[in-house]
Amino acid sequence: MPSDKEIKALIKKENIKTIFLQFIDINGGIKSLQIPSLQIDDILNNEIMFDGSTISGFRDNETLDLRLFPDKSTFLIFPFKVSKLKNTARLICDIHNSDGTPFAGCPRSNLKRIINNAKQYGYTMNIGPEAEFFLFKTDGNNNIIKGEEKTGYYDVNLSHKYDDILNQIMMTLTEMGFEISAIHHEGAPFQHEIDLGYDEILKTADKLITFKFVTKTIAKTFGFVASFMPKPVYGQNGSGLHLNVSLTDKNGKNAFFEQNAQYQLSNNAIYSIGSVLKNIRGISAVFNPTINSYKRLVKDYEAPIYVVWSAVTRSALIRIPAKKGESTRFELRSPDFSMNPYLAFAVLMQTCMDGLRNKTEPPAPVEKNLFLLSSNEIKQRKIKSLPRNLFSALEEFEKSYVARIALGDYIFENFLTSKQKEWNDYRKQVTEWELKKYLDI
Repeated sequence: MPSDKEIKALIKKENIKTIFLQFIDINGGIKSLQIPSLQIDDILNNEIMFDGSTISGFRDNETLDLRLFPDKSTFLIFPFKVSKLKNTARLICDIHNSDGTPFAGCPRSNLKRIINNAKQYGYTMNIGPEAEFFLFKTDGNNNIIKGEEKTGYYDVNLSHKYDDILNQIMMTLTEMGFEISAIHHEGAPFQHEIDLGYDEILKTADKLITFKFVTKTIAKTFGFVASFMPKPVYGQNGSGLHLNVSLTDKNGKNAFFEQNAQYQLSNNAIYSIGSVLKNIRGISAVFNPTINSYKRLVKDYEAPIYVVWSAVTRSALIRIPAKKGESTRFELRSPDFSMNPYLAFAVLMQTCMDGLRNKTEPPAPVEKNLFLLSSNEIKQRKIKSLPRNLFSALEEFEKSYVARIALGDYIFENFLTSKQKEWNDYRKQVTEWELKKYLDI
């Protein structure tokens, strides 16, 4: 972690004019305060405050002065121009009350709480995300201009329409210290994937919000919109955020690997998988928190809908990748990028730790392509499905003990209230589809 003196020296050396103090609200929105670098002493001394009543989920309609506590390890100089601003840096912040105590509604502080709880049992969690997104041209009304794009998995963009954007994103992220495992075209037209390297979950959550900010900013400079919407195009695959998950023990070893076990998975891995499968319906609202999320989680578009695990098929909710040893992990395939990563990782870690404590055994793995099974076969095998919409997910969430423990009462209740309002707003809408279908009845 850089010292105050080192941060000030970098600001002077690079002629930094503006510092973005970034944090994230309960619904996953990235928020920023732009502060002149001349106020660096106030920033580093935690003297910057804001009105929390204006932020979704932070006690609406109440006056609430909140204080920003920057994490100095996140100090970073943007190697690109942010909007019209040059020479900018950022710090990711925790949110505290005006008296300096941690704010119960801060997603990042809450994740730290869950991390510290798990450390008492000798474990940390690492996650490697696979982020899918679309690059669109849009008109002035945010309508997608589809063009003639026909590329699919791993295809080369022969028109070089996207190459410059993707290369710029990759080079920028690398310059910012990211480890990029791979970048390639995904299954749908205009769709791409960037695989980020493994890291401890707090750092991975920070990287995800930075990745989204960088990708959107760079795409915009090329005249494109980078969309992380789960299902932006009817009839095409949606975008997920697959999470490759492992636990590390107090000796720094992968706690999921056991040489002579089935699939070389330790009991820690088995119990973690069992707990995720047991609890997934109650925590799906955190991994898939929008109306649109559940339009991705439908049959025939490669997204998982059945609550099973497998070492073979990618149609399973949880897949066991082939690499073992220190690379042993499970891949959770249902989440999407509309989620708040701090909340999602807190819930995921709490779920795994709950599995270890209770020795939660999963059902037998499924080694068959689930999308080829008939409805009767699904019923005969007693295979459960993920919630079909946000309303069902919220009903399950409201009953979830592990979700409440992971989020704490404040975030749990505010998240639930916010999402119930979102559902009620949606169900009152009259859509273009309904008008076309029913207007002439």
